[in-house]
Amino acid sequence: MAKGQISVQTENIFPIIKKFLYSDQEIFLRELVSNAVDASSKLKTLASKGEYDGELGDMTIDIKIDDNKLIIQDRGIGMTAEEVDKYLNQLAFSSAEEFLEKYKDEASIIGHFGLGFYSAFMVAEKVEVITKSYKDAPAAKWSCTGNPEYEIEEADKTERGTEIILHVSDDSKEFLEEARIQGLLDKYCKFLPFPIRFGTKTESTWEGEGDDRKEIKTEVDNIINSKDPLWKKNPSDLTDDDYRDFYSYLYPYSQPPLFWIHLNIDYPFNLTGILYFPKVNNSIEIQKNKIQLYSNQVYVTDDVSQIVPEFLTLLHGVIDSPDIPLNVSRSYLQSDSNVKKITSYITKKVADKLASLYKEDRGQFEEKWDEISVFVKYGMISEDKFYDKAIKFALLKNIKDDYFTIDEYKEKIEATQKDKHDKIIHLYTTDIKEHHSYIESAEAYGYDVLSMDNIIDNHFMQQLEQKLSYGTFVRVDSDTVDNLVQTDETKESVLSEKEQEKVESIFKAILPESGGPNLEMKPLSPTDHPVIITKPEFMRRMMEMQQLQSMGANGMPEIFNVVINTNHPMVAEKLVKMRSDEKKEKFASYLYDLARLNQNMLKGEELSKFIKKSLEFVS
Repeated sequence: MAKGQISVQTENIFPIIKKFLYSDQEIFLRELVSNAVDASSKLKTLASKGEYDGELGDMTIDIKIDDNKLIIQDRGIGMTAEEVDKYLNQLAFSSAEEFLEKYKDEASIIGHFGLGFYSAFMVAEKVEVITKSYKDAPAAKWSCTGNPEYEIEEADKTERGTEIILHVSDDSKEFLEEARIQGLLDKYCKFLPFPIRFGTKTESTWEGEGDDRKEIKTEVDNIINSKDPLWKKNPSDLTDDDYRDFYSYLYPYSQPPLFWIHLNIDYPFNLTGILYFPKVNNSIEIQKNKIQLYSNQVYVTDDVSQIVPEFLTLLHGVIDSPDIPLNVSRSYLQSDSNVKKITSYITKKVADKLASLYKEDRGQFEEKWDEISVFVKYGMISEDKFYDKAIKFALLKNIKDDYFTIDEYKEKIEATQKDKHDKIIHLYTTDIKEHHSYIESAEAYGYDVLSMDNIIDNHFMQQLEQKLSYGTFVRVDSDTVDNLVQTDETKESVLSEKEQEKVESIFKAILPESGGPNLEMKPLSPTDHPVIITKPEFMRRMMEMQQLQSMGANGMPEIFNVVINTNHPMVAEKLVKMRSDEKKEKFASYLYDLARLNQNMLKGEELSKFIKKSLEFVS
């Protein structure tokens, strides 16, 4: 067996860093500003421990553009020449890691890997570091042109802190544009814990009144960030307006949120944040990339799919945790047990919030239900743990806008809508206007009808059918009204068998010979329609789900049944007694078109022909 030591060729390191370490070139600014924040945090920690007795003074971090140079300057802990040699000349040797080991309970440090500084070479042909330690030691200057060779010399810097000077390369000149840097600072640094200044900006105020009113313009520091973000504050110190203002800051021009959850946990992991429930449209369009993930107030990503269950991506807001495992470039999450714990915690907090809203003010909860129902139903479908909690507060709404919990609705319809198989039938409509005549017939039978008009309701009903063994869902137009809730009761037809056969042959003559609808002769109430089109529940649901999943169901022919009510006067008296076969077929065709019109199946040319036919009948 042979043993040895893997050799790393230092001259190959910089090309790897430039091309492969970071997913996006712009990350360099986040890394360098984060290092400046760490340097400031370290000094503040030392001062709190009594290990630095000097004045902290102004701790603002400055970002400057000077000709072809981009400068990041802090007033933090600084470095001695020895520390420069130790931390800058040893790749992946992190001063932050070393500092955290010593002050793990007092310090909040962003960096861990010791690689962030080298991201500077993604955009710079030369990097200079001028630094002076908080200790009584000469300032030092380090410079490197993106290869393993470097220079260290004394510098004449007199103020504590570090200045990183990037000589931006020709192919990265975009990072010398003020608008580009402003955008990156807004994206990555707007909640860092020390002031981040990028030059100045002009602010306008107005003095006087009427014709004497004049604008006063003043140059002020352009401070990028809010160093005490709302999620870091105690919820008891905040008002509803504070939460709404913060939401407006995060999502300008958005409608106010419905409500929010303030997350704050320190065991078994550290996590803070605020999740907002936005107004959700009646659709399943997932508004992804609305939750921002931070680590110690440094923006990481807006793709939180690995830490937040998919149904929670409907929420907006901020999550901040130093315990979330990140890849080396801090661009995305790495899955581990902590991520699963955090996911479970967030799911539980959301469910608990909804449950408390339901218990504290059911009336207000019902008012918000139409806007949050997509979110709740989606959660119940996709997360069993969420389902177990939500089943107690999830609501069903009937066409009269009355709201019921699942258990309450079972109690309401159990006596009138239980079929011969002991199944409770939940009748529903997806469109109250379109199904008006079917709803009218159902109500005449004493049935209650639910409104299930959301695109996710198809899946939601299936979920409930699987979980609730006692019931099933049936759309009001899926069968004739007497068969929506199946019983052993039968009706007699006023027509003889021979007359029924004759009527059947008339309708068969006007329907397609193959690929057409199923034809059924049935004795119904004389007040029901003469011809009724029903759409079988199972087949219709399957087609709707295929359409939802874009599986090409649009090209499939629509499956439906044509039911002839042999007890209706139009059939039992008028049609049967007509002498001319031609008139019979013409009248049968008209009754069939009426049924199709009732199901919104007549369109375009067919609808025009029906109108013309109607005019002929009344003329």
